[in-house]
This record gives sequence, C-alpha cells and structure tokens, in this order.
Amino acid sequence: MRVAGVVLAAGAGRRFGKPKALVEHAGELLVERAARVLATGGCEPVLVVLGAAADEVRARADLRGVQVVENPEWPSGMGSSLRTALAALGELGGITAALVLPVDMPGVSAEAVRRVRAHAAPDALAAASHGHGRSHPVLLGVDHWRGVAARATGDAGARGYLRERKITLVNCADVSDGSDVDRPADLPDG
Repeated sequence: MRVAGVVLAAGAGRRFGKPKALVEHAGELLVERAARVLATGGCEPVLVVLGAAADEVRARADLRGVQVVENPEWPSGMGSSLRTALAALGELGGITAALVLPVDMPGVSAEAVRRVRAHAAPDALAAASHGHGRSHPVLLGVDHWRGVAARATGDAGARGYLRERKITLVNCADVSDGSDVDRPADLPDG
C-alpha cells in the first residue's frame, strides 16, 4: 500500500509574521522538518503544497526527494491547499491514502506518522490523538478524497467532512506533541 505524505505549507503566517514554511527551528525550516517526518514515518511520495513566498521557500528549503506543488489559490485558506494536494496525488495514481500534516506542527514525530499510517486502507479515516481529541497527522483513504475535496473550503480543510464520519483515533500522546505554532512564542524549545 502506498501512503502519500502531504505537507500543507502554503499560508502567509499572518499571526506569525511570515510564512511558517520559512520559520527556522532546531536547525531546519519547518517545511523541511514536516517533509522529513512524513518520509521517515514511511510516507512515499511526500508532497509539499506551497503558496505564499513559494519562490523563497523553493530557494531556501532543502526539498530534495519531495514533490512540490503550488497552490495559486492559497489566500483562500487551507482548504484550497488540501484540494490541490489531493488532485496532484490523484494524477499520480496507485496511492491508497494520504497522510496530511500542516507545516506548523513541529512536535509531531515520525512515530506518530507510523502509528496513524498503520491504519491505511482505501476507505480509512484516522487521526492522531494527543490527549485532546482529533489532531494531526490525519489519514484520508483514497475513497474519501472526492468528498473531502468537495467540502474543503476556507481554513477548515477536511474538518467538516471528518466531523460527520467515524474516524479511528490513534493515541500518539506518548510519542508526539500535537500543538500548532501560531506565533513565535509557540515554538517549542530545541
């Protein structure tokens, strides 16, 4: 089974003060870290969706070994980036599921990716849980891509689609931190 990894990294990071893809933390850019975590967790291919400052991200980030796609509609929110990713993966073919990770979650570990990835199937819906309900990464089986894309608008991504369905929650609290980074003060130590 091929499980693709998807890094949503197109936003402008208004609250942060710059695109989060360009934020350096613990010696690497957040976009590099997210792509590495997905690959180390067993995702192949890994796809990175860029938008704001895409040329600068391409110039600065080491994205060798990943597929980069650009979302021209990035100002409309994360939903358009998710649609862009699913469309690109659909064109590749042969992929069972997509494991989605926003760029601004540097505490998510490769072990969390492996745990959620283990639930991959065409009809699967699964997500990490970090002790406070559904978190990331989120696994979307290929059978759900059309429905997710139809509902992915604004910054909601797959939220509305997932809310209406049974999702397997995978406890990752012991190996991962599901906190997102909205402001510089939110970056974890290290």
